[in-house]
Amino acid sequence: MGPWLDGITGWLSANPSWLGLAIFLVAFLECVAIAGIIVPGTVLLFTVAVLAGSGALSLGETLLLGFCGGLLGDGLSYFVGRRFHQNIRRLPGLRHHPEWIGGAELYFQRYGIASLLVGRFIGPLRPMLPMVAGMFDMPFPRFAAVSVIAAAGWSLAYLLPGWATGAAMRLPLPEGFWSQAGMIGGGLAVLLGVSIHSSFGGKRYATPLIAVLSLVMLAGVFFGWPYLTHFDQGLMTLVQEHRSEAANQFVVMITRLGDFKTQVAVVTLLLVLLLATRQWKQAIFAGAVTVGSALANTGMKWFFARTRPDVLIDPLTTYSMPSGHSSGSFALFMALAILAGRGQPVRLRLTWLLLGGIPALSIAMSRVYLGVHWPTDVLAGALLAFCLCAASLFFIQRKTPLEPMPVRVWWLILPALVALYGFFALHSLSHAALRYQYLTPTGAIN
Repeated sequence: MGPWLDGITGWLSANPSWLGLAIFLVAFLECVAIAGIIVPGTVLLFTVAVLAGSGALSLGETLLLGFCGGLLGDGLSYFVGRRFHQNIRRLPGLRHHPEWIGGAELYFQRYGIASLLVGRFIGPLRPMLPMVAGMFDMPFPRFAAVSVIAAAGWSLAYLLPGWATGAAMRLPLPEGFWSQAGMIGGGLAVLLGVSIHSSFGGKRYATPLIAVLSLVMLAGVFFGWPYLTHFDQGLMTLVQEHRSEAANQFVVMITRLGDFKTQVAVVTLLLVLLLATRQWKQAIFAGAVTVGSALANTGMKWFFARTRPDVLIDPLTTYSMPSGHSSGSFALFMALAILAGRGQPVRLRLTWLLLGGIPALSIAMSRVYLGVHWPTDVLAGALLAFCLCAASLFFIQRKTPLEPMPVRVWWLILPALVALYGFFALHSLSHAALRYQYLTPTGAIN
């Protein structure tokens, strides 16, 4: 694939006007039935995203093109399944590889709507599940609603890393940026690798090991941040360069979803619903993670007393490390992801964690975009949440496993939390004063 990929990369570099179409088509092929299994779409997506980040396309344009391409691939696959039903097994490719559709069929029958969300991040299942949904006559409005949510998260997870890499390569970043970024990335890779390996191996020590590793990395960030200034300043420069009037309002809305008042309301609602439905152990676990994260965050901020970046017109005067938005959001969404994965295979549990990480990471990175936190503040908040999640899960399961919650409980919790988040989102959009405090000295664009 090397010469072929190099040829495409070289041609797109010489003809950047075609890059938008390339992103759209690659995202489409990656999500359309059968083709998504054959075409190495993940590699191609990263490659074209790097080219886009080098200055050819903005992040918003890149994500929108990937989202639309993936959505079109989903829709085409769905209607193919709806048109042919069981006769689809006779199509070229599926006749010789019945396992391609067989695995997706079993997955869909077992998990229903959730399979479309989770399977989006599992390579072999991603292009086949929409077609299977059409085969089983899933109502199109329901399929479309789930597909829109899944495509949005998928485009963010698959295109943002490549785009950020391209943008970072273009900017004149501090000399020590790449070595410090590599050290942090290596540490996170070790944490991720050990977590996946111990989980797939069914090791009893998996959760305490993850808690200890997270704590060690957290201590490293706390005591090492004075030596990570090149990483902080470089990433802050990279993010601040891409501030825009169009994005500001949206990012302020995202960051408001992680405000303390919002977190208190959401966590309180979650705990009340868990207690009302007699999910006692689940309520204890969620409470330990979220409340413990808030208390630990407050104490650590006062202990380290780190000042915030001097980016805004009226900089915040509270301390900076760790980010409360980051720790609170990761604690909440990781706790929900862990509860959703109870009783399910390891791959599905890990995928739920990935899904939970997308909104949490969006809220966390909004703090860097708005210039109110350093990147290491956000990293420290996330590691604090990881540590508390793993430690709380270990202690709650010392005698008996944490049982999965009934589906009826999820149908009560999820709509209630989404409605509450929607209320706070609309509230932030309707108050211009909330947006003013996040302006930079040059107005909306830094």
